[in-house]
Amino acid sequence: MPDLLYKIDINWTLFLDRDGVINKRPPGNYIKKWKDFKFLPGVLDALKILSEKFPRIIVITNQQGIGKGLMTEKDVHEIHIKMQQLVSDHGGRIDVVYYCPDLATDADNCRKPCTFMAEQAKKDFPKIDFSKSIMAGDTVSDMEFGRKAGMKTVYIDTNEEPLAQGVANATFPDLLSFARAI
Repeated sequence: MPDLLYKIDINWTLFLDRDGVINKRPPGNYIKKWKDFKFLPGVLDALKILSEKFPRIIVITNQQGIGKGLMTEKDVHEIHIKMQQLVSDHGGRIDVVYYCPDLATDADNCRKPCTFMAEQAKKDFPKIDFSKSIMAGDTVSDMEFGRKAGMKTVYIDTNEEPLAQGVANATFPDLLSFARAI
């Protein structure tokens, strides 16, 4: 296991992708309503463990379904409120969720791998030090986002997207495995 996982202390921030890391990714579709949201196995336990280790847990998620008109920002906000409440009910914590509603085809969009959402988090939480931050995600885009921002990267291998050797600092089969390893 990489050394970075043994050096986590109270100065670190955890950034998490949502779909495919926290909840089941609907193939070729979007989570449009709360009824579509299903936590992946072990995620609630993982977030409880991670909440004890990280003073800040931030979700960063692309939500272009808004830009496509498939759901509203209100729908996404309601999903995030309910997700955060269930995590809290199970002893965990997600401090904030940042999402980008832009289409991938929009010029100057805020979508990962662009670091716009990381920069917004830094404005809202000035104690964030990207060199003491981890981005955990299930796509190459998540890993690129983390690297561009200067974070360590952890690939959560719940997706069918292959990852080239060396793209992530560490790889785990799921969020619970990662949480237990640190």
